Amino acid sequence: MYLLEIDLGTSIQIAGTFLFFIAIAWLLAEFNGMKELMKERLGINNETIKLKLQAYERLTLYAERAGLKNLVSRLHSEDSSAREMQMELLKNLNTEYEYNISQQIYVSPELWKAVTKLRDQNIFIINQIAGTLPVTASAMDLSKSLLEYSMTANAEINKIVLEALQYEAQKLLK
Repeated sequence: MYLLEIDLGTSIQIAGTFLFFIAIAWLLAEFNGMKELMKERLGINNETIKLKLQAYERLTLYAERAGLKNLVSRLHSEDSSAREMQMELLKNLNTEYEYNISQQIYVSPELWKAVTKLRDQNIFIINQIAGTLPVTASAMDLSKSLLEYSMTANAEINKIVLEALQYEAQKLLK
């Protein structure tokens, strides 16, 4: 019968232990709630991370496609003039840039400036090289000149943008 006999001191200890564990459980729940609230306020959640990663993916694709070598090989035409090809290259750069313009809200302002400078720089290069060619130049002449230029040191600035994209994406994943 001693098993059923509990004195007042033992009852208080059991009740105190029970209340202690309830208080700990409540504090843990509060802490988790505060943690989720902070993540929400800071915009850190799985959906946000997914959107940012998708932006990095799309901008990576743009940076690859905007590289002079890739641009020329994708849009090469033997039947057109250098002027027609120049216009097609510029149109393609601008169209793809405009298609990805909404991605700027998911990346840092510095990275978006780099993407914009990639487009602007390649437009400048295409215009400069096309301007050196005779009026009768063919698309092949422009392609050849652009590819020769892209072989020079530091001509492909899309590589720098790609490195910046990779760096920011890795920061996000850590």
